[in-house]
Amino acid sequence: MSEIRIRTVGEPFDDRQSLPLGVQVLTRAEAMGILGRGAIDRLDASVWKDVLARIRRAGVGRHLPEVVPKGGAAREGFVRQLRQLNDALEASPVPASEGPRLDGLLGRELLARLLRVSVVSLRRYLAGTRSVPDAVAARLHFLALVAGDLAGAYNDIGVRRWFDRPRTLLDGLSPAELLEAEWQPEDPGPRRVRDLARALVWSPAT
Repeated sequence: MSEIRIRTVGEPFDDRQSLPLGVQVLTRAEAMGILGRGAIDRLDASVWKDVLARIRRAGVGRHLPEVVPKGGAAREGFVRQLRQLNDALEASPVPASEGPRLDGLLGRELLARLLRVSVVSLRRYLAGTRSVPDAVAARLHFLALVAGDLAGAYNDIGVRRWFDRPRTLLDGLSPAELLEAEWQPEDPGPRRVRDLARALVWSPAT
């Protein structure tokens, strides 16, 4: 279950643009296993500095400035930075953290099935005794992003069930059925799955 429960907001997130973008960064980084364990119940400059440091250690967003700007044109620059960081997270598979995170969330059997790999192979990837192929890393990242989109609408059990539940918007198929053998994130089926999950950010559970 997501440990992000924002109850207190401070600068520079105390406006309508920065807050949703900041929460999206947190949710996405958590789903990718970058944040580690520990609840986050506030979002302000000090929390942001720690979050940005963790994201950088994962190799993402290292070009972005550390200083949190305040007010005026600087705030516009900060909003732009948040968008850039969200884009960087979207484009950056981190299998070393995403694998364990999804293994804990989905369970090994379901994760292996969604990735279209054997449980034995998945175990070796997670243990680090075999390198994660680029194609599998891309699928891991895709599933992490989907899990991040689902986190606001479902608990862990709900997320697991979501993949096998038939959906009217998927022509009666389940999301798992659209992740066919050797699927890639840019394939039509996975794109429909991602679009359905993304819709949950803006609407009630689907």
